[in-house]
Amino acid sequence: MNAPPHALDSDSVLAALGSSRTRGLEEPEAALRLDRDGPNAPAEGGSRNPLWLLLDQLRATMVLILILAALLAAALGSTKDTIAIGTIVVLFAIVGFAQEYRAERAIAALRRLAVPVVRVLRAGAIREVPSVSLVPGDVILLEAGCVVPADARVIDSQSLRAMEAALTG
Repeated sequence: MNAPPHALDSDSVLAALGSSRTRGLEEPEAALRLDRDGPNAPAEGGSRNPLWLLLDQLRATMVLILILAALLAAALGSTKDTIAIGTIVVLFAIVGFAQEYRAERAIAALRRLAVPVVRVLRAGAIREVPSVSLVPGDVILLEAGCVVPADARVIDSQSLRAMEAALTG
């Protein structure tokens, strides 16, 4: 595949992935890909303690430079500059903490949205498989109300509408 997948027609992408729109993947090939590529699941990272998130903000390069500037201002006896720079450090830490905390909560929410079982076309038959068992080349069958269980390309649709609010807010 010389061109990027999004620039190719669906049949070319399926052929490059060793799949077809009428048969999907064969079971042995799907098992091989699952072993090779691993499960279709977000990387586990566990949520971090909020205190560590806050302390990480104080280790950022810009914050360390500002702390040094505040110490230098204090050593030179400039109280106003020390307070101003200290205030900026606190604001940097609070804003950074808030952003990271919200991002971790959003990732946790996406994990909870994971689809446990999905219908796929394998060896010409429709099968239900755990969504973590999806592999590149699987042909996923979706119906109204389904949550898309992985990054996917639409091969064929009828009156398709997508709600992306879970991702875009």
